[in-house]
Amino acid sequence: MEIREIKEKNIWEDFLCGCEEKTFLNSWQWGEFNKNISHKIWRFGVYGEKLECVALIIKIKARRGTFLFCPHGPVIKSAIQSEKLKVLKILLNELKNIAKTEGVSFIKISPLWPRNQENLEMFKRMGFMTAPLHINPELTWELDIRSPEEELLKNMRKTTRYLIRQGIKNKEINIIKSCDSEKAKSFNELYKEVALRHHFTPFSLDYLKNEINAFKDDDNILVFSGLYKGELVAAAIIVFWQKRAFYHHGASSMKYAKIPITYLLQWEAIKEAKKRGCQYYNFWGLAPANKPNHPWAGLTLFKKGFSGQEKEYIKTQDLPLNFYYWQNYLIEKIRKIKRRL
Repeated sequence: MEIREIKEKNIWEDFLCGCEEKTFLNSWQWGEFNKNISHKIWRFGVYGEKLECVALIIKIKARRGTFLFCPHGPVIKSAIQSEKLKVLKILLNELKNIAKTEGVSFIKISPLWPRNQENLEMFKRMGFMTAPLHINPELTWELDIRSPEEELLKNMRKTTRYLIRQGIKNKEINIIKSCDSEKAKSFNELYKEVALRHHFTPFSLDYLKNEINAFKDDDNILVFSGLYKGELVAAAIIVFWQKRAFYHHGASSMKYAKIPITYLLQWEAIKEAKKRGCQYYNFWGLAPANKPNHPWAGLTLFKKGFSGQEKEYIKTQDLPLNFYYWQNYLIEKIRKIKRRL
């Protein structure tokens, strides 16, 4: 087996088309987005007789340290554990070489692999440890949307279905959609309200604009805006990629909390995903069931009301490379406690 960089978008995307477990964080566009926000990236392919694995690697400079990050990857075609181990070793050797050149403190990997003892032991044997805080979701909620609309509604929680229908009847609610990156400004205003309510640091306006711009040329992103009496009350940024839709960002105001705009907005996003030929609608991150005081607990209840199934992946893994990693470890531990995650 050998590892080399992949320079052609079609090779990258064609490989991912044949993979079951994937998210838009594996997409070619996500690499372009990271380049646009000044992150250095590498797109690696591990080859045997044919392409066996792809991995997007991002160099991230943060206050807590500089590290190499593989979001929701590597994506390996083979499900055989020995083959996965072989591929992972080849990738890791390359990343260690890059780490020396780039002066990074650690390597962070968040694969979409089942959370089981076998996978955990594999990473442990290679020197990894479970990260104190994840960057991307390790627990998600996904809805199969291949059924007719009426059947999807029927399978929802009774309250969710009722609120969607109330939203449809309310003529003062209007859901509009756009791929204009300028819509990020209005989304951002709501988003900052949510950040204040839930005490987290929101993504910047430039980050949101760059994300929209990275996906819009392929018509793979929309901003959904929920208006009540002409006033923006709810918004969501939805990414459409390889027959999947992802509810990546959401925001809402508490001003009209009893008006079911967020429910209708999600239903309109699901219908749009169906029109585009998507088979699954991913609601993104969930709160763990054993943490009722988690800041996402209310949002998790909302998402699960649309029906679907939980998907749980192995926890994010860190490979420390020098003593600076432990500074990052302590900072992330403190952040986790403060945010009740």
